[in-house]
Amino acid sequence: MIMTVYSFKFIYPDDQPKRTVSDLLRTLNIPRKWRHFLRIGKKITINGHYRSFNQFVLPEDQVTLCFDHVASQQHDYLASGHQPQVVYEDDNVLIIDKPAGQKTHPNENETNTALNDCTTYLGYHPYITHRLDMLTRGLLLVAKNPVVVPLLNRQLVDKTLNREYIACVEKGRSEELKPFGTISEPISQDPTDPRKRCVTVAGYPAVTHYAVLSQNDRIAWLKITLETGRTHQIRVHLAAKNNPILGDPLYNPNYKVGQRLALTAFRLTFKPPFQFDPKTITLPDFDH
Repeated sequence: MIMTVYSFKFIYPDDQPKRTVSDLLRTLNIPRKWRHFLRIGKKITINGHYRSFNQFVLPEDQVTLCFDHVASQQHDYLASGHQPQVVYEDDNVLIIDKPAGQKTHPNENETNTALNDCTTYLGYHPYITHRLDMLTRGLLLVAKNPVVVPLLNRQLVDKTLNREYIACVEKGRSEELKPFGTISEPISQDPTDPRKRCVTVAGYPAVTHYAVLSQNDRIAWLKITLETGRTHQIRVHLAAKNNPILGDPLYNPNYKVGQRLALTAFRLTFKPPFQFDPKTITLPDFDH
């Protein structure tokens, strides 16, 4: 297998404390195995020279990382011929506005998914970091190279990569929804329908937080954040609370054909790879 060499350079910011090389790599979420390769291969240099892992990196130092051991098992994504709606881009990641009704990634030879569109835009295939339900519109973060995938995945595990949603739900009960709430019900596969998930004691832990933005006697607009990322989690939890999302064909018994799911991933906060401060990206039509 031919390995591609990936090189990254950055200036250590002057607002950061001095750190050892070892601590710097941990701060950047570099996996332990990769830290080992960087050390034995002397593939990390400071101002052009190798510096041992117990030595310090100081503000304004130029850091260079060279990865020549990274392999990805991900399949190539064919180009769709359609351009995605790009919301943010840097050297390592791309964030797009995925339309409602479009799958995140393809099966076999499909070419009409969000990642196929990203291949068209980039001229090469991207790397998946997370998914959005097909019916959900919103911000989708993809990696431009395989090196940054585990760095972003670590943020998902550590919950420093946060996604916020807006949902419009039916008022299943006459009383007002509380201003804030948390739904902590385990979720598993629905035994009666392979397309669905359900709340069950034997399911996987799932935690959804919501805040009411506005409401009337019939509907409520909620801002939602997740602690876990189970399939259909928001849709299942809100339906279980008797507040199903408008336009949900699987979990809203009042669904009418042609309605669109009223769920949007409108804001995403993450730390760009090889940077030290979080960045928040919001859909332009929600940025107010």
